[in-house]
Amino acid sequence: MNKIVLVLTLLACLVAMPLAAPAQTNPFNIPLNGVPVNNLTGGLIGTLTGTLDITRFFNQNGQLSALGLLTGTVTNTAGQVIQTVTNLPVTVPITNAQGSCPILTLDLGPLHLDLLGLVVDLNAIHLNITAQQGSGNLLGNLLCAVANLLNGSGPLGGIAGLLNNILRILG
Repeated sequence: MNKIVLVLTLLACLVAMPLAAPAQTNPFNIPLNGVPVNNLTGGLIGTLTGTLDITRFFNQNGQLSALGLLTGTVTNTAGQVIQTVTNLPVTVPITNAQGSCPILTLDLGPLHLDLLGLVVDLNAIHLNITAQQGSGNLLGNLLCAVANLLNGSGPLGGIAGLLNNILRILG
């Protein structure tokens, strides 16, 4: 339920973007100002200033992501330019929420078995098996992919398609 609310909020924001910034030619051209840039060990190198031009959305292993072109300048902490990039292809996750998909739900009422004099009484049984998607969840990713074979890559695949249609209409 939280994932649906997050995605609907994202859609509302994306649809409202052209109204909030009518001067932009592409509503998916996102300005970046002072974005921290870290090295491999997590230490701050400097900041990035530029733009991210989103070209399409896609669902990758249950994660809604955007593909875009990054143009900008990285400056170190002293304010010196250390790198400039132009139209660098980047992939950006849209949400950090990890998906899950129901695999099996089994609800049995109380059972009374009389097996040749051996009486077995069971109270209600509730079994729910849910696959968790995400990095390192190999079995969860596999079972969710199999469970979504017939529904177009699940809800995120449909949302990615809708966002791509919005990009085509506005672009």
